[in-house]
Amino acid sequence: MISLGLRGRVEQIFIAGQSGAPMEGLASVEALQGCGLRGDRYVNRTGHWSGVDECQVTLIEAEVLERIGQDAQIGLLEGQHRRNIVTRGVRLHQLLAKHFAIGGAVFEYAGARPPCAHLQTLTEPGTARALFGQRGGIGARVLHSGPIQVGDELVAWPEWRSHFGLLPAYC
Repeated sequence: MISLGLRGRVEQIFIAGQSGAPMEGLASVEALQGCGLRGDRYVNRTGHWSGVDECQVTLIEAEVLERIGQDAQIGLLEGQHRRNIVTRGVRLHQLLAKHFAIGGAVFEYAGARPPCAHLQTLTEPGTARALFGQRGGIGARVLHSGPIQVGDELVAWPEWRSHFGLLPAYC
């Protein structure tokens, strides 16, 4: 099997039931095909960007959050980053144009998620600047529903196909 070296782990999972609500840390969540994470504001259609620039699922790297804490003294480790899944061990921007699995769900890269002015209103000064560039994380679409738990592996295409016995959506 060809290995892309794109593997990581889920370190934290967060959802918020509505726009501006604090992010709630979870041990597990269900990814819903074509929707997002069960109970999250974008599945509920109550997110700040619902109908405008919404993203089904957002991911960010734990290593980036730790660096921001060290360099800018901004605490983003408890969901203040407003991203759904915190990963460790994988550079998320390397998933560009790829499919990947987390737990029992399959995703496709949907683009970079730079910080926005709304994020800045919900956090401390300097947060948007600290997350600028490739530090803001990525968005993903859910191609196949399934459970996700803290500790689950993130595996990029083609490795996930043999594990799940699935083909990508375009086949």
